[in-house]
Parts: sequence; C-alpha cells; structure tokens
Amino acid sequence: MSNRYAAYTKLKLDYPAKRVLRLTFDRPETYNSVDAETHTQLTNIWRDINDDPDINAIIVTGAGKAFSAGGDFELIKSILDNPVSRMSTWKEAKDLVYNVINCNKPIISAINGVAVGAGLVVGILADISICGKSARIVDGHTRLGVAAGDVACIIWPLLCGLAKAKYYLLTCKPLSGEEAERIGLVSLCVEDAELQRVALETAEELSNGAQSAIRWTKYALNNWLRVNGPLFDTSTALEILGFTGAEAREGLASHLEKRKPVFPQDCPI
Repeated sequence: MSNRYAAYTKLKLDYPAKRVLRLTFDRPETYNSVDAETHTQLTNIWRDINDDPDINAIIVTGAGKAFSAGGDFELIKSILDNPVSRMSTWKEAKDLVYNVINCNKPIISAINGVAVGAGLVVGILADISICGKSARIVDGHTRLGVAAGDVACIIWPLLCGLAKAKYYLLTCKPLSGEEAERIGLVSLCVEDAELQRVALETAEELSNGAQSAIRWTKYALNNWLRVNGPLFDTSTALEILGFTGAEAREGLASHLEKRKPVFPQDCPI
C-alpha cells in the first residue's frame, strides 16, 4: 500500500486489480457504522485518490453483511452535545460530498446490504452505483429528527425524480436493490453473489479505457451537481441546525431504546 494512504487506518484499502483501488468500510461488527475518525478519513481520502497517478478507478464496498449503517451513536451524540463537534461535522459533511464530486477518477460503489448515512453518500454519489438484490437503502434523516441533508437533496431528485425523492426522503422508507434500480436511484442491481465481480469488471473496464475522455466526461456530467451546490449547502445547514433541537434528541433516544419516536407535535415553522 502506498504511503499516500498510511493515515487512513479506519478504512481497509487494497488493490484488486492493476490501477484499481478498493475502499472497504471495515467494522462488520457494527454493520460498518461510521465513527468520528472514520468520517474524517472518508472525507479527506478523495483528495489523495485524486492526486494518485497510479490509480484509474475506485471501488467502494462494505465488509460483511452491510455497506454502511451510517454514523454511529457516539458521533451523533457528540453532534447533539458539542457545538464544536457540530460545526466540524457540518464542514466535513460538505467537504465529503464535494470531494467525491470533484475526484477525477471514476468511482464504483458495490452496495451490499444496509446503506445509510455517510456510507450512503458515497454509495449514491458514485459514478456507477451497483447494488445486490438484498441491498437496503435508507435515508434516515427525518426518522432521526433532522432535515434530509448529506447527499439527499442534491442528487435524489436528479436520479429518481422529485416525486419519488420526496416520498422516500420524507418517510424514510427503505428501498430494496431492485426497487432502487427500477426508479433510477442506482445504476444497476445484480444478484448478491455477482455484486463484487460485476463491480470489479466495471472498474477494470474504466481503468483500461481512455483516461482523459473518461475523466472529462465525469467532470462535465458532475456540473449537474455543482450547479445545485446552493441547494445542497442549504439542506446540510438545516440538517445540522436540527441537531440543536428536541426532535433530534428524541430520534437518537428512540434508536438507542429500540422504539418508535414520539416527536413534539407543535412546530412554529
């Protein structure tokens, strides 16, 4: 492994093929939940990948039965309780999305099992998103008691249309891999046993292709996302604002206590 990636101790990195880097969320005992340190590393690694002359394509996947269960409860609690942590996470949440968008190499996600939160950011933003039939994609923001920030508002309407985006982002209903493909949220759905093979074949094809043509095409297409930057900034700021209120505290408590949330019914907005 190149010294370029020595600092990324919370992510498993390997080279499954020539000029292909694979990034694996590797906390299978917690369904690959993302703690604060992992969140920071996941934000920053895309700049190093961008500058790595030995890499032409990236695969992102999860170890074990899940892609990623999203931010862990300690990270969420620190956002609730600590204003400095709240601001830091807000900056990282913005940087994560923009760093993935601006990374010059094509990214392929192999979504296995549950995909939520910060992990889902990369899974959905990937240039080619491939999921297994047993994938379970959930945007859990409103269930937690905060606005749908992260990548939700910048790309879900573009991928699956505003009506479907509103339905799934407001209700937090889960999507199977097959339904995600049907509505256009992901590029492709395959049999679970074929997921890693198809992802690797796709990465190798892109890695062996005309690099300037592929990278310029990605750059041009991602202008659809860049023009919606103000929309994304607003949604992420509103998500972080939500962590200052009672709804987010009840959302976290209900997750910890494994019960339905009981949110306050009055709202001045």
